[in-house]
This record gives sequence, C-alpha cells and structure tokens, in this order.
Amino acid sequence: MAYWLVKSEPSVWSWDQQVAKGTKGEAWTGVRNYTARINLVNMKKGDKAFFYHSNEGKEIVGIAEIIKEAYPDPTDKTEKFVCVDIKADKPLKTPVTMAAIKAEKKLADMALVKYSRLSVQQVTTEEWKLVCKMGGV
Repeated sequence: MAYWLVKSEPSVWSWDQQVAKGTKGEAWTGVRNYTARINLVNMKKGDKAFFYHSNEGKEIVGIAEIIKEAYPDPTDKTEKFVCVDIKADKPLKTPVTMAAIKAEKKLADMALVKYSRLSVQQVTTEEWKLVCKMGGV
C-alpha cells in the first residue's frame, strides 16, 4: 500500500462533502499539473490518502481511500489528464495544521512543506505514521 495526500479548497470540495458521498466515493477530477497527474497514475486501489483543506484552513482533516485507479478525466477536453475515485475512510480526531507540520522537524522534507502548490503528493510511510499520530488515529 502506498500513501498520498490530496488537496481541496473546502469552498470547492470539502471533507464533509466527501463523507456525504459514502462508499461509492467521488471522482477526483480537475488535476491539471503533470507531476500531480503522474501521482494519480501511480495510485492503486486500496491506497490511502490524507485529505487536506488548502488555502482555507490549511490542515489535514481526514483519510480517504482510493477505490478506482486512474482513468481519463471527463472534465479534461484535451484528454491528457486522469482522475481516480476516492471515498472517505475516517476523519482525524484532531486536524493536523500546516503550522504543526512545519513545527515537526521529522516532517521538514514532506512534499506538503517543500511543494506546497502540488495538489496530489506522495507521502512516505514514516510521514504517514507521524501525521496519523499527530491527528489521533
């Protein structure tokens, strides 16, 4: 299993909206960055992803699961980009803020810190475990 982080502005797509989709999940569409596209292509069914509220809140609020691997993004007229389907798995008991992540020296190399604008990122096993601990799960 691999670990990832997906970003969304809560005013566009929030954790609560993801949860409301239930077990059928929702397509993670609209990614238009080639590095993020590569990350989507590398996601496998059953992988886990942190759900990060960007710009508004700047915090990891939950854990999602990849339920369908990469396929053509129906919102992309150029047919160059892909999407995956994700479903909410569980919320973090305590959201983990960007400030808390930056304050943790063991997370200094986390993609979220180094590449703050990248919307789909890989997370190492060590980073995953530490953020889960910080979030109370």
